[in-house]
Amino acid sequence: MNDNVFKLECFFEGHVQGVGFRYQTVSVAKGYEVSGNVQNLLDGRVKLFVEGLETEVREFVKAVELELSDYIRKSEIHGSEGPRTCQGFSIVR
Repeated sequence: MNDNVFKLECFFEGHVQGVGFRYQTVSVAKGYEVSGNVQNLLDGRVKLFVEGLETEVREFVKAVELELSDYIRKSEIHGSEGPRTCQGFSIVR
């Protein structure tokens, strides 16, 4: 039995801190069957980590990018698979 889930690690650059980016991402996550977290990085980027079924994960990230497109100048996304590491979706402080 394969218990692995699809994972994406996303890094967003632009005017992404101090604009409610993390809170809006958590709000978007409520509409999807995903788990993970979002956090501000010291270099000014926002890191989004999300896992679940590949279709849900990809749709969620697409929705975040659409919802917050005014703030994102550049995004870098890395995919992988592995065991689930998160329960629920939260902001890392």
